[in-house]
Amino acid sequence: MLIGAAACFAMFTAVSMGADTDLKDERERADNAAQVLVEIARAEDAGIPNALLDRAKAIAVTPHVVRGAFGVGGRFGKGLVTQRLPSGEWSAPAFVNVGGASFGFQIGGDATDLILVFIEEKGLEELLNDKLTLGADASVAAGPLGRSLEAGTNVTLDSAIYSYSRSKGLFAGVALDGTVWTLDDDANRNVYGPSVTGKAILDKASSSAPVAVKPFGNAVKRLTPKVAR
Repeated sequence: MLIGAAACFAMFTAVSMGADTDLKDERERADNAAQVLVEIARAEDAGIPNALLDRAKAIAVTPHVVRGAFGVGGRFGKGLVTQRLPSGEWSAPAFVNVGGASFGFQIGGDATDLILVFIEEKGLEELLNDKLTLGADASVAAGPLGRSLEAGTNVTLDSAIYSYSRSKGLFAGVALDGTVWTLDDDANRNVYGPSVTGKAILDKASSSAPVAVKPFGNAVKRLTPKVAR
């Protein structure tokens, strides 16, 4: 009897410790995503244009995307995404995974930080419904650099999604066609609750977000004070 009770207690403790570890990982993921977003967006003379951020329908950030196991083709990473609601407010952040084809790096590095700025609904709809394959479901292009980019410049914003990437502290050009983005509902349930989906999270206002993901949501709000039209 005592042995059975001890075994049950040990199992409960192991499950609890595992849940605590997972939640710690998700908190670190949100902290890292917030840091990457702010650092890249506000980089001196090379940040994300305010005009682009003002038009953003959604923003996804995946810090530290790494090479697949044993160096075989493919890369993977974990991050967060938030969408702008009809009211102009940002939604609660949901967790995402990125995988698929290898990235074509223009400079060296085994890990890179990625940001996607959605300025059309199409790519976001694909992500919410199942998965988003860049280049197939929605066009993606390297984003213009310079925080003060104005509408009168010769840069045309005709892609559905703009990407920004950084490897070893330097801006890196990467080819993202073929990479697959999906909602990470294991992480979403761990943070938001056992029956919550990423799609449901992205329909809720940021005020409903748990403390674990607040750093990312707050970073997005600080960088995008204007309401998209």
